[in-house]
Amino acid sequence: MIFVDYCGSVLPLVAHSPWNGIHLADFVMPFFLFIAGVSVALVHKKVSNKFSATCNAVQRAIKLFLIGIFLQGGYFHGVNSLTFGVDIGSIRWFGILQRIAVGYVIAALCEIWFQGRKPSEERVGLFKGYYYHWFTAFSLSTIYMGLLHGLYVPDWHVKLPLNNTYVDHMVKCGVRGDLGPACNSAGMIDRYILGAEHLYRKPVYRNLKQCSDLEYSPAWCRAPFDPEGILSSFTAAVTCIIGLHFGHVLVKREDHKDRLFQWSLFSMSLLSLGLLLTFIGIPLNKPLYTISYMMLTSAFAGIIYSALYLLVDVYGYKRLMFPLEWMGKHSLSIFVLVASNIAIIAIQGFYKAQPQNNIVHWIISVFVKT
Repeated sequence: MIFVDYCGSVLPLVAHSPWNGIHLADFVMPFFLFIAGVSVALVHKKVSNKFSATCNAVQRAIKLFLIGIFLQGGYFHGVNSLTFGVDIGSIRWFGILQRIAVGYVIAALCEIWFQGRKPSEERVGLFKGYYYHWFTAFSLSTIYMGLLHGLYVPDWHVKLPLNNTYVDHMVKCGVRGDLGPACNSAGMIDRYILGAEHLYRKPVYRNLKQCSDLEYSPAWCRAPFDPEGILSSFTAAVTCIIGLHFGHVLVKREDHKDRLFQWSLFSMSLLSLGLLLTFIGIPLNKPLYTISYMMLTSAFAGIIYSALYLLVDVYGYKRLMFPLEWMGKHSLSIFVLVASNIAIIAIQGFYKAQPQNNIVHWIISVFVKT
């Protein structure tokens, strides 16, 4: 994620896809959610007190959610400014850590309250042992599809800055089931519930051709849109539940071949179904977190997870993966310090004569703006 954030402006194929389609950066969020689900199975493989476990899971999710608001809510103004502080009226409520918190708590509650099969029955089949987990995943997907394709999106207004004032612009929609950046129901839900002023102000669809000249582009090109919004969090939580299933295999099965067979079979099934949905017209779309995108990225997460398991746990190449192990142990700290610009801002504070004469500004001017 750190790599795609800082190299995306130089390498377009690394950065997020402007709307439909998948680039390297579009795999990052699903991989986060997938491994969060795996960890839930490990943490809650034995639950002695459901109420205590529920309180711990909810508290952990709340802490993660609040850290996300602090880091991505607008408090840190970024690498082009040495100032900080946020206007509460425009703070961003949803973001990367908030989405992980939502997915995590849903997967954790499923694991705590929906018991799997007894040890003597575990060999019958892991799917049969976790009916309620998959019912939850199916319900979330169904609600998502119903709202995304069924809600009517009327015309809406957006206020855009012009000469030190704000001008009201109309975005014409009047459609149902549209999956474009202007008239999708996910954006409408966020505008109604969260408020447009609390959404992400630099959505990736600004890189579309019709938005290349922001001064003369359609009003929706300059409107805020949150890629980690409310509706797309439904299918994001399903990715966590899929990761939870991989964790079940790790906990319940002891044989390497058995684990790898289960993971490979499930991954290829998800990959096939995701490609089928894409073929029949459900686009691969990260900002909307479509069903096809959820299945395809979860499949790749499972494939890579299986490959790493084979490399490290079966063949024993542990030293080769030491950097990944270290990053895994300190992932939240790395995110806080680097991905949210805290370390960058700290380095930026050292300058010569003028604040602009710092190493961060020099790197940006040489490698990004050229």
